[in-house]
Amino acid sequence: MEEAVRARGAAREAIEDITPARLRKYIDGLLESSGIIPGVLTLLSVRADDGDVNASEVERRATGVQLIYEGLRLTRRLAHDEPWDAEPPHTESNIAVLAADVMVSRGFSLLARTEAAETAVRTVKSFGRDQTAGSGDGALEIDVFELAIVAGTTATGGDRPAGTRRYAEQLATTVAEHESSSNLPDDTVDRLTKLSGRRTSHVDEPPSSTTDP
Repeated sequence: MEEAVRARGAAREAIEDITPARLRKYIDGLLESSGIIPGVLTLLSVRADDGDVNASEVERRATGVQLIYEGLRLTRRLAHDEPWDAEPPHTESNIAVLAADVMVSRGFSLLARTEAAETAVRTVKSFGRDQTAGSGDGALEIDVFELAIVAGTTATGGDRPAGTRRYAEQLATTVAEHESSSNLPDDTVDRLTKLSGRRTSHVDEPPSSTTDP
């Protein structure tokens, strides 16, 4: 998929200035093996909006979303695996913790001056609450997919579409493994195009109820 190559390349380019080299190589390895779904979804959301937007700005948003996801996903894995239970030294684990922090921070900086900034903050806060409570399995993907759609559809300066959260929930269910851009449904662009036609001035959109139609 062209968008996957583009999103991965932009994300890897965005970390080229990170030092030391060992940390940069660790992050680069994560991006190389990632399915890049959040970045791809951001790019597809921009395309669905069919507006005039600078290519570098689009890639900047896709990279921001992808790095936040990679950082939070790595944090989630570390919390579950508890690598510090193993015998020291914990060099690799320490690098992983630092990498997670760096990726989230870099992702925030890329989205800081965009319409998706508040959604990015809400994503990280939600992740923290879920991890503290030991709940919310799969909630990270829902939050990040919502962030990707917001980052993409607002790239032309419009408001976030109504129904964004509900579609993010549906995607998180459909994309079972979250490991390959090919796992995005074939009708993703069509669904995003319809979604982009439904604008709302509201920043927050509560999670949909399981009883919603």
